Amino acid sequence: MNSVVNVLVWLFRNIIWINIGLAGVIVFFERRNPKSTWLWLMVLTFLPGLGFIIYLVLGKDLSKEKIFHEKKIEDLLIEDLAKLQKRSITKGRYNYKNSRYLEYDNLIKMHLNNSQSLLSQNNNVKLYFDGNEKFDALINSIENAEEYILLQYYIIKSDGLGMRVIDALCKKAEEGLDVKVLYDGMGGRALSKEAISKMKESGVKIAAFFPPFADKLTLRINYRNHRKICVIDGIEGYIGGFNIGDEYIGLYKKFGYWRDTHIKIKGSAVLSLQSRFLLDWRFSAEIEDPSIYRNNIAYTEDEGDVGIQIVSSGPDSIWPSIKDGYLKMISQAKDKIYIETPYFIPDDSILEALRIAGLSGVDVRIMIPNKPDHLFVYWASLSYIGELLDAGVKCYTYEKGFLHSKVVIADDFVSSIGTANMDIRSFELNFEVNAFLYDIEVNNQLTNKFIDDLVYCKEITIDGYKNRSNMVKIKESFSRLLSPIL
Repeated sequence: MNSVVNVLVWLFRNIIWINIGLAGVIVFFERRNPKSTWLWLMVLTFLPGLGFIIYLVLGKDLSKEKIFHEKKIEDLLIEDLAKLQKRSITKGRYNYKNSRYLEYDNLIKMHLNNSQSLLSQNNNVKLYFDGNEKFDALINSIENAEEYILLQYYIIKSDGLGMRVIDALCKKAEEGLDVKVLYDGMGGRALSKEAISKMKESGVKIAAFFPPFADKLTLRINYRNHRKICVIDGIEGYIGGFNIGDEYIGLYKKFGYWRDTHIKIKGSAVLSLQSRFLLDWRFSAEIEDPSIYRNNIAYTEDEGDVGIQIVSSGPDSIWPSIKDGYLKMISQAKDKIYIETPYFIPDDSILEALRIAGLSGVDVRIMIPNKPDHLFVYWASLSYIGELLDAGVKCYTYEKGFLHSKVVIADDFVSSIGTANMDIRSFELNFEVNAFLYDIEVNNQLTNKFIDDLVYCKEITIDGYKNRSNMVKIKESFSRLLSPIL
């Protein structure tokens, strides 16, 4: 007992020197944005001891290289194909089916360079804006699967909707299909042991990405797999913002109607989604030969004419690929930039690009939810919104329910749909995946839906923002200070 007391006394007497040592670790051994570094130094200074515990939970970055070393090796598997396509485009030998691609040649090459994202030009795309419609389609696709089902969601709950999906998966596994389910270890905490046992007993292979170390408890807040992917037989693929749970079909009173965006793809871009799933699966579960999933490539040659690049990013990436894509779309836009995002916490580059676009006369509109699910994020979002109003950017809050859609629309040809929010966490700390789409009709459908959504929105005006209460200003200032870790 005395030894424990002596240790505690020693720690208390030397807490200042311990804090200095920890501060040195953050400053000298981690490559961070200066704003983030200063924030963590403040936390250590004002919360000695406790601050370091908070840092271990929210900010620890030292083991990233070790954690993702194997994952980086796996990701190199698709690099050779990307190099071949990039070489063909660079030398002018690549056959663009639509001359409009030439306007976005730099964006296409950038995605090839920074995330090995192949351009696929032969896709058919179906848009979903309502959860019931999307999950009816997903379950129908599962029920009609003939060979395999690869399903990955950040959140899978064992509630009403979750069990509908799980029951469909179990039935197909019992029929002898290869069914794999990957969920995030933190986002999947609401997935019951009974549901997991049911899937395993039915023959579903299931794995958790960074599972909790003790039942539902996890201290790894960062490095979460936020991706939502489903691939059916290599022929159909789903990607977008919906997770699996009752709130995503509007059954939670707290959020009400859930407004989101998801797409179903038929075409060769499905193979890129499939590769993304398999790379994550190989990191979380067993190493498996991906060639066994290539059987259906012949069925995806002539589905449509929508161009797609599947772009992934995460803490294991060299570059923030999805953020770079957003930035390129914003900086290249001549007529309009429409953004739907539940969280608007941009870094300096995105904020400046939007400000410059607004000042340049581009029609920039940003839509965020009025019903926040994270208050600090909501108040921080408002602070950034306020900064853009003077530049002519129009901003709106969605009043009908909760807006969870992650969509960027640029001019009339290129758009992005996926899992990445317009925030620092999605840019740097989470594993995300987006579809960058090159097509007039898809762009037009997204634009029309955005305009339709404005009926349910309230505009944030300059006068209204400047007249906000002092309490709101305090909330904004404090929340913005926390932006690097939100």
